[in-house]
Amino acid sequence: MKPEEVITSDDAKTQSATPKLPNLSQDSLSSEEDEQRSRNPFSDPKIAEHYRKIYEDAKYECRHVFDPDLEWTAAEEKKIVRKLDLRVCTWACVMFFALQVDRNNLVQAVSGTLLEDLGLTTNDYNYGPDRWIPAQMVLWSIVAAAQAGLRGKSTFLACRSLLGLLEGGFIPDLVLWLSYFYTSGELPIRLSFFWTSLDVTGIVISLLAFALFHLDGTAGLEGWRWLFLIEGLITLCVGFASWFLMPASAVQTKAWYRPNGWFSDREVGIVVNRVLRDDPSKGDMHNRMAITPKRLWQALLDYDLWLLYIIGLIVYVPVGPPTAYITLILRNLGFSTFNANLLTIPSTAISIFTLIGITWISERIRERSLISAVQNIWVLPCIIALRWWPGAEVNAWGTYALVTVLLSYPYCHAIVVAWVSRNSGSVRTRSVSAACYNMMVQVGNIISANVYRTDDKPLYHRGNDILFALSLTSIALFAVTKVYYILKNRSRARKWDALTEDQKQDYLDNTTDQGNKRLDFRFVH
Repeated sequence: MKPEEVITSDDAKTQSATPKLPNLSQDSLSSEEDEQRSRNPFSDPKIAEHYRKIYEDAKYECRHVFDPDLEWTAAEEKKIVRKLDLRVCTWACVMFFALQVDRNNLVQAVSGTLLEDLGLTTNDYNYGPDRWIPAQMVLWSIVAAAQAGLRGKSTFLACRSLLGLLEGGFIPDLVLWLSYFYTSGELPIRLSFFWTSLDVTGIVISLLAFALFHLDGTAGLEGWRWLFLIEGLITLCVGFASWFLMPASAVQTKAWYRPNGWFSDREVGIVVNRVLRDDPSKGDMHNRMAITPKRLWQALLDYDLWLLYIIGLIVYVPVGPPTAYITLILRNLGFSTFNANLLTIPSTAISIFTLIGITWISERIRERSLISAVQNIWVLPCIIALRWWPGAEVNAWGTYALVTVLLSYPYCHAIVVAWVSRNSGSVRTRSVSAACYNMMVQVGNIISANVYRTDDKPLYHRGNDILFALSLTSIALFAVTKVYYILKNRSRARKWDALTEDQKQDYLDNTTDQGNKRLDFRFVH
């Protein structure tokens, strides 16, 4: 790579909803001009002025450092990305760790005596940015710690419902915050680190649960009460720290407690302009713009994203029940509370590598749908074995090995979240579409939490029949989504190619189409 080359995403070159692709006839450009425009769409003064006006009208918080003529070396950009990884991505992972502590500690708690102490059945157990996120974390951590005082079914259901309400919106907000700092080509692998922290959380809280259950009876409290109390306090600390470690944007890192900020003036310019050159639409709104009911409704009506929303609803359901029930399954097979928690660690550790690996491969070969389908292709034979193998939930170590392989699956969530983001076409729609997708995932979690029922235990044949059918459906759904986007792109390409150069320019200058509804927008798949 040439030292002066600016790194951009190839995907952004082919799908971003900006005038940079078809604004001039390729025959009229020299190869050098074409290469320059592909790296920097603002090298065309008309395009630069067009977006400068958009950024001013939107009161984009970084508009004052927008500089079409700024140049930097690959070495400078690499240094800045490392700094972003250290300060932005790492803290995002810490915050997600805190979320997962309060989400997942119930899996460890039920390996103790929580169900018996509260008089719950497994059916009862199934009930399943920079300013908002810290406040949100503090509030839910207080509720999480308060679970130490649960007294029965009603308080259990109330606390879990309140936790779900307070945690809602955390993930799409955090993904949006990350998109302020990273290009579209960099975001998916960072999201894989983000979801890797889920697996790290699983390991940490399993070890922590092993230790905390030894406090059973201390101060008259059961071990699971100590688990909720201490892990809630951990999240509370992370929430308070996030107020100081989560700047609103690259131009807002200076504060009374951080007078020098994170970046020099030149570095700020590079951070902002490299993101805008990758996707100029990221400046079409400011970071304090509210999500209105109208914008939410428009996102829900965006039929071009419906298949991705359906993916969020369905494809994670087959892995949900085995994940939630693994400690109960191991307890029923005769493993102790302590060993049941420790035995969840191997699958969690392996899934770290499968998650990062599948996301890296997806970006490397620029393939989303077929690579994402690998998740359910991996899970399918394990579900078949759980349903029809005579030794399932009878042979202790055989069942443990089977569930371990199943739960080591390559999680495609990071790929799909970035996929939704790219196919939204603009920040205005991206923030809402990410929330809609996450809503579908949470609805899927509700479905997942009710697949295994008390009248179906201990083998859960009916539940595993459902998981088998949904695994097949998920694989087919990824294929259908790919075909849909291929046909959509071909249809738009035919319409665009039928226009004269003057008509194309008139469209670019005057169209009211936005985001992924622009004729020059191409969906990734």
